[in-house]
Amino acid sequence: MPVPAHTSADWLDRYAAGVRIASGKGPAWQGVRLAVMALPAKTEPFIMPAVTEPFIAWISSGEAEAEEREGEGPWLKTQLKRGSLYLTAGGASYEFRFRTLTPEPFEVVLVLLSLPLFQEGLLEVFGKNAANARLREISGFEDAALTGLLQQLKDEAVRKSASGLFVRGIAQAVAVHLARNYALLDSTMQGESPALPGYKLRRITEWMAEHLADEFSLPRLAGMAGLSEFHFNRLFKRATGTPPSRYQIKLRIEAAQRLLRETSKSVITVANEVGYSNPSHFAQAFRKETGLSPRDYRRDR
Repeated sequence: MPVPAHTSADWLDRYAAGVRIASGKGPAWQGVRLAVMALPAKTEPFIMPAVTEPFIAWISSGEAEAEEREGEGPWLKTQLKRGSLYLTAGGASYEFRFRTLTPEPFEVVLVLLSLPLFQEGLLEVFGKNAANARLREISGFEDAALTGLLQQLKDEAVRKSASGLFVRGIAQAVAVHLARNYALLDSTMQGESPALPGYKLRRITEWMAEHLADEFSLPRLAGMAGLSEFHFNRLFKRATGTPPSRYQIKLRIEAAQRLLRETSKSVITVANEVGYSNPSHFAQAFRKETGLSPRDYRRDR
């Protein structure tokens, strides 16, 4: 079936790879949805639509190498093993593929909390500031306490008759745990999709401007933001309109333009100072950004 950009909690598991072997749906599961998926050893790329609700994916069995990307961006790898977790909230759809690394069955548990339930958790933790709280997006992390809560929900899903009281109690505990450990306050939020907080964006872009000649390193920048590479790339692009690798190129070329205009340094020296050891590569990047060669730009300015 065609994959939409966004879907609902009730439909999300229809787009995941594999076969659903258990689910938590029905009267006992008000405010939370759960699906246990048996996954194949390898997949072709498939698209996961975005959801508005907080979404957790927990690897409950097996190991795999997963790759994600948004749009036509680069594929970003994450090593998954039993206990690995994904956490997302809103945003854009993304493309996903994986291959297993061990012979044991590869199984994932998908859990979505309703927005009203998660809001209860935010209110419990942040009080009157709850409206300014947002959920971080993380890939391939571990959290024993969260895993224990998800295991209890999974066990309840395979019971002949689930207890609504028990399910809601565990789901509330999950909501509070997420709010305590993975929600951040951002006073600039006005209901928009999650993006990098302004202070983090300023810190990272200022660092990039001060280290133009450094080799581009997505893992280093993601580490500064406290995010996985995939989610940092995604949120940086949402905040600036361009991926971080492209942003660094623009910074380098803008710096080169200043040096060409305001100094008599040779083109090779300018290239080296903004991070290009290969003059031909520098000239190619400069022409792509400005439409002129470095020498023509200097002459015309």
